[in-house]
Amino acid sequence: GWGSQSSKVHIHHSTWLHFPGHNLRWILTFILLFVLVCEIAEGIVSDGVSESRHLHLYIPAGSAFLAAITSVVYYHNIETSNFPKLLIALLFYWTLAFITKTIKFVKFCDNGVGFSQLRFCLTGLLVVLYGMLLAVEINVISVRRYVFFKTPKEVKPPEDLQDLGVRFLQPFVNLLSKGTYWWMNTFIKTAHKKPIDLKTIGKLPIAMRALTNYIRLNEAFEAQKNKRSSSPQGSRSIWRALCCAFGRPLLLSSTFRILADLLGFAGPLCISGIVHNVGKGNNTIRPQTKILGVFFISSQEFLSNAYVLAVLLFFALLLQRTFLQASYYVAIETGINLRGAI
Repeated sequence: GWGSQSSKVHIHHSTWLHFPGHNLRWILTFILLFVLVCEIAEGIVSDGVSESRHLHLYIPAGSAFLAAITSVVYYHNIETSNFPKLLIALLFYWTLAFITKTIKFVKFCDNGVGFSQLRFCLTGLLVVLYGMLLAVEINVISVRRYVFFKTPKEVKPPEDLQDLGVRFLQPFVNLLSKGTYWWMNTFIKTAHKKPIDLKTIGKLPIAMRALTNYIRLNEAFEAQKNKRSSSPQGSRSIWRALCCAFGRPLLLSSTFRILADLLGFAGPLCISGIVHNVGKGNNTIRPQTKILGVFFISSQEFLSNAYVLAVLLFFALLLQRTFLQASYYVAIETGINLRGAI
C-alpha cells in the first residue's frame, strides 16, 4: 500500500469512507457512465447510416466506459483499505482523459462542428466531467496531504466502526450500496437461515440514538429561547427548533421526491416517441451533416430511434424508483430520530 496503513487494522468493518468528496465522486461517475453510454449509442446510430464501417465512432467510448467502471472498483477498494497514495493512478488517468477529450473538442470546433450535432455536445460534457473528477482528485491530495507532502494528515476511524456491536452501516457504506441497500445482504442471509434477535441487529450508530437527537433538538430549542427571550414560548418556538434540528434531511427527502416525480414524465414521453416511430414503419434516420468523412447526427435525430428511447425509458424508470426509495428512507429515518428526540 505504498507506506500507508490499512484502516482494517484499526476497525472491524471494511466500510469506512473517509476520502473527501466521496459522494460527489460517485455522482460524477454515474453521470460519466450515462454520457458514455449515450456516446456509444450515438456512434452506433451514426455508423449504421454510413456506407462503410467506422469503428472509431464507438470503440473508444466503449473502452472509456470499461475504464470508468474499473476506476470505480479501484477507488472503492483503495478507500476501504485506506491507501490514499494509490489514488495517484487515478490522478494520471483523469489528467490524460481530460487532455485528450479537450483536444478532440478543439478539433471539432476547428472543423465547424457545433451544438446542433450531438457528438459535439457529448464531447463537451465529457470534458467538463473529466475536469471535475480531476478537481476532486486534486482536492483529496490537498486535504489528505499525501504524495506531495511530507506529513500526511492522520485520519481516525469513526467511533461507531470501532464498536463491534454497531451493525447498522448505512451511514458508512458507499453511495451505490446506500442506494441499493446492498449492505443489508448480511441481515437477509442471516434471517433466511434463522430468526434474528436484538443481538444480531446490534446497536444503532451514535448519530441515530435518542440521546444524540435529544441533545440536537434541545440545543436548537435553547437557541430559539435566547433569540426570543422577551416573547412568550409556545408551539411556534418548538416548531422552529424542530425545523432547525431536522430540517435539512427533510429538505433532502423533498428534493428526492421532486426529482422522482419529474422523472415520472419520462416514461409517457419515451413510450409516445416509441409508438410514434414504430407507427411510421421506418426507423432509419437520414442525417444531412457529414464532416471528416462521417455523419454527425443531431439530438432530434438521435431521439427518433426507438431503441434509444427504450434504453432511456429503462434508465429513467430505474432512477425514478431509486430517488423515490431514497425519499422514503430519509423521511422515515428523520421521523424516527425526531420522535426519539421528543
